[in-house]
Amino acid sequence: MPPALAAVAWALRAAVWACLAASAMLVAEAAYMGLASLAALWRRPQRRYRWEPMPGGAGGDVEAGPAEAAAAAAEFPMVLVQIPMYNEREVYKLSISAACALTWPPDRIIIQVLDDSTDPIIKELVELECLGWASKKINIKYEVRNNRKGYKAGALKKGMEHIYAQQCDFVAIFDADFQPESDFLSKTIPFLVHNPKIAFVQTRWEFVNYDVCLMTRIQKMSLDYHFKVEQESGSFVHSFFGFNGTAGVWRVSAINQSGGWKDRTTVEDMDLAVRASLKGWEFLYVGDIRVKSELPSTFQAYRHQQHRWTCGAANLFRKMAWEIITNKEVSIWKKHHLLYSFFFVRRVIAPLVTFLFYCVVIPLSAMVPGVSIPVWGLFYIPTAITCMSAIRNPGSLHLMPFWILFENVMSMHRMRAALNGLLETAHANDWVVTEKVGDLAMDDLDVPLLEPVKPTECVERIYIPEILVALYLLICASYDLVLGSHKYYLYIYLQAFAFIVMGFGFVGTRTPCS
Repeated sequence: MPPALAAVAWALRAAVWACLAASAMLVAEAAYMGLASLAALWRRPQRRYRWEPMPGGAGGDVEAGPAEAAAAAAEFPMVLVQIPMYNEREVYKLSISAACALTWPPDRIIIQVLDDSTDPIIKELVELECLGWASKKINIKYEVRNNRKGYKAGALKKGMEHIYAQQCDFVAIFDADFQPESDFLSKTIPFLVHNPKIAFVQTRWEFVNYDVCLMTRIQKMSLDYHFKVEQESGSFVHSFFGFNGTAGVWRVSAINQSGGWKDRTTVEDMDLAVRASLKGWEFLYVGDIRVKSELPSTFQAYRHQQHRWTCGAANLFRKMAWEIITNKEVSIWKKHHLLYSFFFVRRVIAPLVTFLFYCVVIPLSAMVPGVSIPVWGLFYIPTAITCMSAIRNPGSLHLMPFWILFENVMSMHRMRAALNGLLETAHANDWVVTEKVGDLAMDDLDVPLLEPVKPTECVERIYIPEILVALYLLICASYDLVLGSHKYYLYIYLQAFAFIVMGFGFVGTRTPCS
C-alpha cells in the first residue's frame, strides 16, 4: 500500500474508533434517559409534588356573594401572561384570544403583548386586537420598543420592567403560535404555589399541523421524543431540564434571583434555566398538560430554527462551562449532569458524530482498503438508538426509515451550527424568526407527503451543501458497488437520495418565494 494511502487508512481507522466511542456515549445516554422516563410514568408530578386546586376554582364560586368572591380572588397570586411576537400576521389573533380566555380571576391576571414588529401594518393590527379585548374588560397591555435589542430575551426583559409586571408573582410565556387551553393556569400554578422550591413548570407542546407533510410528521417524532424522554427524565431524576421558551410558567422571584433574561445567546430560555439551576431551584415538567402550537412546514424555516437551537446551546456551553464547574451551590452529581449529559453529549457529540460517522466515515471506509467497521458499531448501535427512539412513538414506526435519513441530512446543519456556537463565529448569534402560517396550515398547505415545491421557481430552494454531500455519497456508493467488498452501497445510495431530495427542495410545503 502506498504511504499516502496507508496514512489515509490509519487516519480513517482512528476516526472510526473515535466515532464508535462517541456512539457508545449516545447509546448509554439514550438508555439512561429512556429508563428514567419509563420510571417517571409510575410517579406522576401530582404524586411527587403537592398539588391542590385553587380555592373556589380559578373562575370563582358563581354562587358566592361579592364579599366571598373578593376574598377568594385575593387568595389567587398575580399572574402575568407574556406573548412576545415579531411580524406575526398569521397567528397573532390565535395566541392573544387564547391568552384572554384563560380562566383566572380577572383582577389577578394581566395579559402583556410584547410586539417587536417592524411592519407598521402588522403593528396596527396587533394593537387593534388588543384594544378590542380591552373593550371587553380584559386587562391587556400592548407594549412596543423602539429597537429589537436582544430579540426575544430583550422583549421579555423589557416587559418585566413595567411596574405592573413587578407586582406579579408568576409569569406565563407563550410564543405567538401557542394556544393554551382555558384551564392552563389552574393546572400549573398550584404546583408553584404549594412547592416553593420549583422555579418553573414546563408543559408539553401539541402540534396542529403535524400531518401537513412528511417533514412535519418527522418533526413531531423528534419533539415527542424530546418531551417524553429528555424532559421527562430530566424532571424526574434531576429536577432539571432546559426550559423550552414557551408554554411554561415561571416564578418571578426565581427569574430575578437568577439574573433575569440575558441576550448573550440565541437560547435565552436555556440560559435562564441553567442559571436558575445553579442557584438551587428545581424544575417540573408536566406532560399531561398540552399546548397547541405550529411546526415549521418549510425546509428553510426548519433549517433556521434548528441552527438557532443548536448553535445557541453550544455557545451557551462555551460561556457557562467554567461557571458550572466552579459553582458551590449544587452537587457534583448535578454538575456532571449539566456538563456531560445535558451539554456535551446531547448538544455537542450528538450533532457531530451523527454526520461524521454516518455521512462521512462509513461511506469513505467503503473506498479505503484495510479499513473495516465492527458489526456492533455499524449495525447494533444505530439499531439500539433507533429502537429507543421508536419505543415512545409506536404510532410512527412506519416512518422510522424516513426519520433516520432525514435526521442524518439535518445533522450536517446541526454540526455546522454546533461548531459556530463552540467557536463563537460571526454567525453564532444569527436570529431568524420561524415562519408561521396559522390557519393556512389547515387548508392551503394540505399537501401530499412528498409533494415537490417546484425548486425551479426560486433559486433559494436549491441547497448546494446537500447536493455536494449527495455527490460524494454517490461516488462512494458506486465505488463500493463496482470495486468494493463492504456492501455498504445500499445504505449509502439511500442516504444520497435523501440529500438529493432535500437539496433540490422536494421537502416541506409550498410557499411563495421570499
